Amino acid sequence: MIRLARRRMAPDAALLREAELRAEKVVSILRIFVALGLMVVFFLAVGEPPAEIADFLRKQWIFAILSMVSYLLLGVFSLWLARSGRFRRWMVWPVVTLDCLFMLVNAWVGLENVSMPGALTFLLPPTWLVPVVLAFAVLRFNPYLQAYCVALIVGGLGYLSFVSDVTVSPEIANRLKHLVSVPPNIVRLTMILLAGVVLVVAAAALRDLLHRALIETEKRLLLTRYLPARLANRVQGENLDDMRQEQRQDMGVMFVDIRGFTSWAEGRDPAEVGGFVTEYRIRVQKAARETGGMVDKFIGDGAMLLFDGEGAPHRALDCARRLSDEMYDWSDARQKEGRSAVHVGIGLHWGEVFSGVVGDEDRLEYTALGDTVNIAARLEQMTKTCEMEIIVSDAVLEAAGEPAREDWIALEPAPLRGRSQPLALFGRKERMREPGVA
Repeated sequence: MIRLARRRMAPDAALLREAELRAEKVVSILRIFVALGLMVVFFLAVGEPPAEIADFLRKQWIFAILSMVSYLLLGVFSLWLARSGRFRRWMVWPVVTLDCLFMLVNAWVGLENVSMPGALTFLLPPTWLVPVVLAFAVLRFNPYLQAYCVALIVGGLGYLSFVSDVTVSPEIANRLKHLVSVPPNIVRLTMILLAGVVLVVAAAALRDLLHRALIETEKRLLLTRYLPARLANRVQGENLDDMRQEQRQDMGVMFVDIRGFTSWAEGRDPAEVGGFVTEYRIRVQKAARETGGMVDKFIGDGAMLLFDGEGAPHRALDCARRLSDEMYDWSDARQKEGRSAVHVGIGLHWGEVFSGVVGDEDRLEYTALGDTVNIAARLEQMTKTCEMEIIVSDAVLEAAGEPAREDWIALEPAPLRGRSQPLALFGRKERMREPGVA
């Protein structure tokens, strides 16, 4: 019927969870890549400092190296969590916080070490990590996390920028010259390059997620053509082995069949027969949809409907009445057009069934089995001999809470194959129409 992949949770949740876990692995690898890239550029670009500022630069370098090593270890640790299956969704918040703090703490230490005012914060190379940190947040597909990251960065940099007055002494001015020299600028360009790489990865991840979401949507739409719509999401959202486990549950089972269809269809144009069957099925599906039933299957001119859940017996009876009305109106319209009338037989029973999905990953089919299904089919066949349009068992009326039987004709209890006791039955005749057979 349709090829399916196994799913252990709702399709959308499974897809998002898979994307988040994959994103965390990618971010961890990129974090390692950024730390190693900064280390390489740092050692290649930074030479021997001038003697007059050697002390303060060496302190800055030592802290920068320790920071990059710590960031590398954070990337290694988060990658281990993701690959080992220990990563949990809540962990992304402290990890993003550490990403932001890595940049903010480096900027603060730079200000303290150079003794420069906060207004000059943006001259420091660490502030150029902002695009990288924001790009990491984009990869998480979480707007709330992104907003938190933006608020933390803006709040932190804003605080650093206004923490002191703008007072620049000649000594500080001499130090500042080296913050805009070639080596720091190489580091800044490297950070922009790294941010661009992360954004390229983010764009590729978003495109892949969109592509897979479109595929899942297409699968779901195709699946509803082969399985009852109410079951399509369940089949995608559960493990196939779990779906194969049959369940015992009480259900209303209904069979509907067109009278005289075979003789009517004989010798007719296939297009006419196909159009007739399509109109018939549309009406059956409409009645099922309006009463919360499931069309389990169509077999030629017959249909099997299932009703479970709250109020199922009452909804099953309501569906039988709606089907009768639908067929009456359709038959009346056909007769006015000079075509033949439509007659159907409806059998309905309530009881325990075994329900579940059968088949493999290439072909799945939902089914309900058991004595209840067999009895419902026999009741539909009895509508021919009893000259009734609808025959229901007493079990349906009792389960629906309809002790009064005024609207139903009591039939002779019928002995059914496989049952020791006759079954109490009730019927309803078809409303009178002009003679004719569809």
